[in-house]
Amino acid sequence: MYPMRSWSVRNARWLSVIYQGIEVVLKMAHPLMKRVGYERLDKPFVKVEKVTKGFLFDSQSCGQCIMSFTGLSCPMNCPKSIRNGPCGGVRANGMCEVNADMTCVWVLAWEGNKRMHKGEYPIQVVQPPVDDRLRGSSAWLRDIRQKVAQQGPTASGSFENS
Repeated sequence: MYPMRSWSVRNARWLSVIYQGIEVVLKMAHPLMKRVGYERLDKPFVKVEKVTKGFLFDSQSCGQCIMSFTGLSCPMNCPKSIRNGPCGGVRANGMCEVNADMTCVWVLAWEGNKRMHKGEYPIQVVQPPVDDRLRGSSAWLRDIRQKVAQQGPTASGSFENS
């Protein structure tokens, strides 16, 4: 999966545009998904995420995806599972200190961040530690519920709780 992971980082800009489109569709589907029940949708979404995100990004299904901050480089691919920047052992050539055949996940993250966000650096936002209780759950559904809740009152005036 490593070659695909590198390809995704190189193509981060247009892949992020596709994801933004998917996000819009999922936000529009929120009322229906809420009615069906997010808990019931979790397993099917996890399967789709494992296939798509697993193939494209070598995602480790932590349930708390931050790849939009890390240039589509999954930080959970770091042999040390470091979620907030490189460990300090990155080799001078950008390779991982643990696996010398692998480019440091955070070197890739910086490159992808530059492609996705011209002049912006969301990669610099400190992320909370991984909550292992969420492993194997849908990061997409969690993200959509949070974003819908942050929007507050809907156009109809009612508040959509997640």
